[in-house]
Amino acid sequence: MGFLSGMDISASGLTAQRLRMDVISDNIANVDTTRTEDGTPYKRKYVVFEERADNFANVLKGKEQGGSVGGVRVSEIGEDTKGYKLVYDPTNPEANADGYVEYPNVDPFQEMIDMMSAYRSYEANITAFNAYKDMAMKSLEIGK
Repeated sequence: MGFLSGMDISASGLTAQRLRMDVISDNIANVDTTRTEDGTPYKRKYVVFEERADNFANVLKGKEQGGSVGGVRVSEIGEDTKGYKLVYDPTNPEANADGYVEYPNVDPFQEMIDMMSAYRSYEANITAFNAYKDMAMKSLEIGK
């Protein structure tokens, strides 16, 4: 591993968790969106992470091309397939023939729990990044 690999790994975690927080924010913002461009209610989105550079060939290839090794990346942003919430509101223009309105499958409480988890992970990556930076600075001071 190179001198700055630890910082690259923490930076990949920061980037991934930032995207996760963006997706969670999008879910919270659309908690009451009953109609999207395709005519259906908003569908909750989630982020899937995977490890970067999982075998020696990928590590070697990454180093030859000057890329970073290790860390995490977002493999996909999926849509939750759980059904919509039905709320009886016959006065709503979006109501079906039975008077029910389909609302997104977003649970604000679960989204806030996910947001706190993403924030804590982001914070841990910042702490690791700063610790690595401090160690690098101390190692440079040895030669003085």
